[in-house]
Amino acid sequence: MAQNARSTTGRKKPRAYDPVKTRAAVLAQFGLVREVVEGLSEEQLARPSGLGEWSVRELAAHLSMAVGSVVRSLGEPSPGAAEVGLLDWPFATEKHAGRIAEDTAGIAASGPISELYGKVAAGIAEALPGADDDRVVPTRVGAMRFADFLVTRTVELVVHSDDLARATGVEVPLDRQALAACTRLLADALAVKAPGASTEVRIPPFAVVQCIEGPRHTRGTPPNVVETDPLTWVRLATGRTQWADAIENAQVSASGERADLVGVLPILG
Repeated sequence: MAQNARSTTGRKKPRAYDPVKTRAAVLAQFGLVREVVEGLSEEQLARPSGLGEWSVRELAAHLSMAVGSVVRSLGEPSPGAAEVGLLDWPFATEKHAGRIAEDTAGIAASGPISELYGKVAAGIAEALPGADDDRVVPTRVGAMRFADFLVTRTVELVVHSDDLARATGVEVPLDRQALAACTRLLADALAVKAPGASTEVRIPPFAVVQCIEGPRHTRGTPPNVVETDPLTWVRLATGRTQWADAIENAQVSASGERADLVGVLPILG
């Protein structure tokens, strides 16, 4: 999914996320998705998702798989040391796209979507309360600290909740804390992908990061500023919205000669 794999070790310290809020966000957003998915008709589930060849059913199955992976990771022996940090994750997923598609198709064909969601909901409700945030768990991209892996689930949930809403025309509410965590992680990933301090990217009320090589400002308003809302940022960072379209539709304001992010977007494909 990511455009460039890279290690963040020693380059940028990940921001802190409140594990209690992250757990609540994952549970809340999955609950919101479940309510919508269980209300979809067979005709709606058979529609194209807008994501490659996936149907809405396969998109819904992928969402359940993203959350179910939390339960599966906790059920396996700990690998010991973490191999993947939180800011490595956005750049470590692309090479697994084929396997993800295969697993998604298998899950989608395994039975009724409502039963699948019920099973995942029961599993995560049981697994999360006693989970150790510092436990290292196996994930598709490598061993990760559990609390970090849970933050990545907010990205999966928010991005694909939005995909689901656009594919079906049914509103999928976004939990505020889930949207905040997703926004912040993708903003920090931008700063890793395009390091520097010449451009300030503002995504109120959740994140402000500096990026892009060039002259560093020391006081006052920086000469290069990009500002957008959280959902537009998520769509830009994942390639759902193109930079030129967002500018044309006034979804992004950009001022300064280094305020063009077209060369560094998307973060996730």
